[in-house]
Formats: sequence, C-alpha cells, structure tokens
Amino acid sequence: MVTFADIEAARRGFAGAIKETPCRRADALSEAVGADCFVKFENLQHTGSFKCRGALTKLLALSPDERRTGVIAASAGNHAQGVAYHAARLGIPATIVMPVGTPLIKVSRTSALGASVVLDGDNYDEAFAAAEAAAAKSGATMIHPFDDDHVIAGQGTLGLELIEQHPYAEAIVVPVGGGGLIAGIATAAKRVKPTVRIIGVEPAVLPSMQRAIAEGGPFALPKATTIADGIAVRKVGQRTYEICRELVDEWVTVDDDDIARAILHLLEKEKTVAEGAGAAGVAALLAGKIDIRGANVATLLCGGNIDVNVISRVIERGLVETGRLCRFEIKMPDKPGALAELLKCAASVRANVVEVHHERAFSPGTLGEVLVELQVETRGHDHVEKLQAVLSEEGYVVKRM
Repeated sequence: MVTFADIEAARRGFAGAIKETPCRRADALSEAVGADCFVKFENLQHTGSFKCRGALTKLLALSPDERRTGVIAASAGNHAQGVAYHAARLGIPATIVMPVGTPLIKVSRTSALGASVVLDGDNYDEAFAAAEAAAAKSGATMIHPFDDDHVIAGQGTLGLELIEQHPYAEAIVVPVGGGGLIAGIATAAKRVKPTVRIIGVEPAVLPSMQRAIAEGGPFALPKATTIADGIAVRKVGQRTYEICRELVDEWVTVDDDDIARAILHLLEKEKTVAEGAGAAGVAALLAGKIDIRGANVATLLCGGNIDVNVISRVIERGLVETGRLCRFEIKMPDKPGALAELLKCAASVRANVVEVHHERAFSPGTLGEVLVELQVETRGHDHVEKLQAVLSEEGYVVKRM
C-alpha cells in the first residue's frame, strides 16, 4: 500500500517539472453554499489536468532498460496527455491506445505532445485490453491510469500541496473515477491532518467505488454515459479500493444536471474552465449533497480539458436549468399583427426573444390558429413564471416546454 513517504519521494522526484497550482478562496461558491470554500486549480497544469503528476512519477521510476523499451497506456483523455507529454520530455518512446471513436481533437493533441497514437476498440475497456496485449508483445511498460502505487503516490502530492496551502481545511471534496486521486490525497492529508474529512464524489450513473466498498471489492458496473467522462469508470482498482475503504469518510453522487450547473458557475462566477469530471466536487457543493454549512472546505478543479462543443451544450443546459433560457409553445390567432402583439407581451416583462418558430401546416388547432414556439432569455425561474402569467392573462394558450 502507498505510504506517506512514497508521496514525499514523488514530490521530490518531479520537483520543477510539475506546477504547484494555486488554491484560492472561491467567493461566489462560498456565498452560494454558506461555507468557506477554497478551490485548487489543477486545470492550470501544462496538460490541463492533475493526471500528469501520477504519469511523471511512474515514468521516473522506470529502469534504464524500461525507458529504452518504452511505455504504453490506454486513455481517451487526460492520462494520455500526461503520459505523452512527460515521456517525450524524458526521451521515452510512448504509445497511447485510444478507442476508435475518440474525438479528433484529443487524438491530435496527444499526438502533438509526442506520443504514437493507436486507435483500437469501441470503448475504453477494449482499448485497455488492446494496450495490455501490445505491451505483452513488445515488452513496453504499461502505465495504468489509477491502479498503480507510483501513480497513486504522484496524485497524492496534490494532497500535500493542498494542506500546506490551506491548513485550516476541515473537509476535502474529491472527484472520483478509478480512485487514484482520492487514494493519494487521503493518504497524504490524513497523515498531516488526521481530523480532515475526505469526501468522494462520483457520477450517479457510475458510483463504482461506493459499490465496491458496499460489496467488499471492485467489480464492473454496466456501461453508462455521463458528461463527467473523466470519472466514468466502471471498475475501480484493487489498490485504490483498499485505501479508500480505510481512509475516505463519506461518499456522494452527482448527476449530469448538477455537473452542468457547476461548469456554468465556474465559467460565469469563478472565471475558469472545467471539464465535467473536474467540476464534480463543485457540483456536489452547489447541489447541497454535503453537510458543510459554516465549515472550511476545499475542493479540486482537477481538469479543464473540455471540448468547445460540449461547453456550448453545457452552457445551454445550465441556462435552462437555472431558468435563464426557456421555451414556450403558444396557440394564437392566425391573423396579421398577431405575432407582433405576442412579442410585445414578452418585451413588456423584459424577456429577450432569441428564437421564434411559426408553424401553420402542422398546427393541431383550427385553420384560424397558428402554433408558435418561442425561445426567450430570462433572469431566472421567477421571471419565467411572470412571463407565462402575462401571456395567459392576454388570452394565449401557453405550454412551457
């Protein structure tokens, strides 16, 4: 099992090669949840994620022969970039096996960092199996994304930094996938400050570590999809399970709506970019999943590698969830000037119309009626209800969509 001394050695080993990222008070988040909230910004690492810590620690532990033979890893995201970047920097040949459907931007980014990219398998599990087979054939060293002592120790350096930067933290909230990050942080933080609460956050569709602890060991959950793809792990590691079972105090889950709201909050209020997995800790705090009112709490923004198209969808979804974007289906008379009158009603309560769809042919009403879909920007749920009330008072048949 990973020890505190292993984590200290890992930090000494990569001194100067890994950024000591800032840990700052998040004023808007603190106000929203009624606690003193601090965020550690691992999205500012060179590869945009904490994963470089564990990858570099493992690479530095290789023997000269292992370095010459090279390394191989399976990943569709942050682990791939961490391995690729530091392997190239150390002159170690690296191959990354990615699923066939991996977005082109991730493939090209990993390749640009110096790794040889192989597309194999329809999903992560198949890519991992392909990587293991290739490693056995070539003699390359397999770098596991989480279930490896060196990787766990490398991730644990984040816990050391956090406690040094924020020694008054009473709780640390950690996004959890395979468990490497929280296992390392718990090992470090509990040694320095035994009273600190370690709280793990998993996606609601894949609470893999919680199920492992409940069932007495890791096993594979059914496949599921979440915008927190970086922590969408079906089966946690044996090493990480053993540490988490002993050291983690509490577990919660968040769904995609919670995460979308957190990403939007971080963009709008904290002025920073998070991927779905990276925002999971903030999501748990905003959703009230953890009893931290009045406490001093720290969480990790552990990754910021999010596709711009996903950002667009998340922003729209977040706006809908917070009542700042809504859509109505309205029946109205089919006569000249009727649409203008409808839009005047929206303007009267200062709702901003962003899209109008005017449907005649497929309208379910009579020949004298038309169906209009109205998409508007609003200030929140109260504003939406006010607009709906005004439309109803004017005689429109209104359905919120």
